[in-house]
Amino acid sequence: MSTVDTLRFTTAGSVDDGKSTLIGRLLYDTKSILEDQLLSIENTTARRGGKGVDLSLLTDGLTAEREQGITIDVAYRYFATLKRRFIIADTPGHEQYTRNMVTGASTADLSLILVDASKGLQTQSRRHAIIASLLGIAHVVVVVNKIDLVNYSQEVFDRIRRDFIAFARTLNFARVDFIPASALEGDMVVDRGERLNWYQGPTLLELLEATRAAESAAGDFRFPVQLVARSKFGAKSEFRGYMGRIESGRVSVGDRIAVLPSGLEATVLDIVTLDGSLKTASAPQSVTLLLDTQIDVSRGDLFAHVEDLPTVTNQITANLSWMSSQPLDASFAKPGRYLIKHTTQTVRVVLEGIDFRLDVNSLERETGVASFKLNDIGRVRLKTLRPLMVDAYVGKFGANRATGSFILIDDVTNQTVAAGMILGEVGND
Repeated sequence: MSTVDTLRFTTAGSVDDGKSTLIGRLLYDTKSILEDQLLSIENTTARRGGKGVDLSLLTDGLTAEREQGITIDVAYRYFATLKRRFIIADTPGHEQYTRNMVTGASTADLSLILVDASKGLQTQSRRHAIIASLLGIAHVVVVVNKIDLVNYSQEVFDRIRRDFIAFARTLNFARVDFIPASALEGDMVVDRGERLNWYQGPTLLELLEATRAAESAAGDFRFPVQLVARSKFGAKSEFRGYMGRIESGRVSVGDRIAVLPSGLEATVLDIVTLDGSLKTASAPQSVTLLLDTQIDVSRGDLFAHVEDLPTVTNQITANLSWMSSQPLDASFAKPGRYLIKHTTQTVRVVLEGIDFRLDVNSLERETGVASFKLNDIGRVRLKTLRPLMVDAYVGKFGANRATGSFILIDDVTNQTVAAGMILGEVGND
């Protein structure tokens, strides 16, 4: 495995399951904490009357979090071992911070779901598993934490494992692993410890190091244009390049591509970077593409291989996570109020209908609803003023997180009010 390989994962679970302590244990035992950080945390622990190091303080950085002893915002942390790098999103457990969990999990390759061994599988743990499934996270690791509180019982671990397997049968996980652990004592996080001899599987770190990260270079070629660069060389020669980041797939000199939404075709003449020209480039590289013919291209257009095109449409069906304290209601249908930002284009959008609101605790669909409030998730139908170039966010065929996701922006306040995941049900006028 390459030393530059990066795994993005999120942590989730019920309140007080020990998410922040688990991440602190990972950072502490892999020696990923700076000396001044460690000294500051030791001093804070001592002021509170504790001993040693309160590892949860490594991720609970907000003042409100430290006062309440819970995680409110998404705390991102980075660390590395000899085998790979890691980006961690420690997400909130409280139901009122569901939107933060959606934000933290949206780019993750893997989700850690913690379960308190002394309490068993709780409603919030189920809810986070459902959200992870909605966001297309295929690999889940269930960490049965605080196993020390039940005397390192294999029977308790096996019962929680059975409960989760029975619950997750209806979810779209490709792989689920189970690890017993004590983040407080350090058992089965980085080191194995001596009190879980009945467990023969990997430690959490060993599993994270061995897990294959999602390959952004996989999938169909998608290149949203960010900027068109023009420059003249001499009296007749004109350089015209199309700048942006390859969101998925790869492209090579000589490839035949289509420019969407126009559908015009061209051949890639050169791939330019700051370090010179390339024969082939792949996601997530930022490049400038030169074509063999001059065609009308603007910011927001998208390049794709002619044989693997996304859907061009102004009508989309999506799972929507509402993130604003101002509810989604009939006013959303008024033209001009909201904008949809999808890849590099931003266009006006109106609500055509709410199909249902999802009960993320039971997976039941509530139909006939007229609005969404803060943290609600459900399915909606939207219509855009101009066509979008979209793929389904998740699925066996044509799934693409970059072209399958979007955010909604309130044009009055300029605030992000929702995040959406496009389904395969798309249409056009």
